Amino acid sequence: MYLIGEDFESSLISFEKLDRASPDLWPEQLPGVAEFAASCKHPITNSPPKWMAELESEDIEMLKELGSLTTANLMEKVKGLQNLAYQLGLEESREMTRGKFLNILERPKK
Repeated sequence: MYLIGEDFESSLISFEKLDRASPDLWPEQLPGVAEFAASCKHPITNSPPKWMAELESEDIEMLKELGSLTTANLMEKVKGLQNLAYQLGLEESREMTRGKFLNILERPKK
């Protein structure tokens, strides 16, 4: 048996009253979100965070540049920095060895 028109729509109406205050019937979708939202008293502002106050304009430009890189380009940049750090370590090791042979690093005798 098929209902047509208003009979069909009236058959879909539910007069059941649901108590939305019950946590058992309507559990929180993401646990802790309500408490977090309540704890956030400060509205979101466009002011920069505290850590950015100490940055110079060059630092901010570098952050923007790094932020605009693709993942592959960022990985290349990181590899380049790792290679540079390795080269600096080798150079420091050579200089320390040189200083040792020239007795530059020897402590004065008492």
